Amino acid sequence: MSTKDYRSKRDFDKTGEPRGSSDHKSSKQPCFVIQKHDASTLHYDFRIEVDGVLKSWAVPKGPSTDPGEKRLAIPTEDHPLEYADFEGVIPEDEYGGGTVMIWDRGTYENITEKDDEAQPIEKAVEAGHALIELHGEKLQGGYALHRTGSGDDARWLLIKMDDEHADARRNPVSSEKKSVESDRTMKQIADEEGGKDG
Repeated sequence: MSTKDYRSKRDFDKTGEPRGSSDHKSSKQPCFVIQKHDASTLHYDFRIEVDGVLKSWAVPKGPSTDPGEKRLAIPTEDHPLEYADFEGVIPEDEYGGGTVMIWDRGTYENITEKDDEAQPIEKAVEAGHALIELHGEKLQGGYALHRTGSGDDARWLLIKMDDEHADARRNPVSSEKKSVESDRTMKQIADEEGGKDG
């Protein structure tokens, strides 16, 4: 089970994060979610539904709409699909403690091809080169997830594809600061959710 690492790092008696079920089937229109996470460092968790789980990368600077920007994307453990609905505060003494906002979400299309044939998203991610088209509330259009190097030197990059949704002048991480779920800021989420147990 690919969410085993996720579960092993959490005490669900203390955190309100979803445990996740093991029988979740992938949907016809796979989802994506970008969660702004104020943990030990502020970052954006970029997650796409692949084979019944959320494949996840931490993007320190957040996604860009500028094709000239290559954003570092650090792979993290697979998360259960239910995590796409999580917004709240993880207790500080728990793994990944801090405030989590649903910054953007929607569905995506896999547009990866190899030798002029569609490549399944599972194989594309495994091979280290996936092309996806986002249909989000803040982000739309093509993005490439690209792995460079191998082994301990492997690094992933998240890059906006040059299409009609590309915009080098737009900076969504600094101009669009509210949750698409609750229309709250990070401070409002922290203030309203921080006192709740679990």
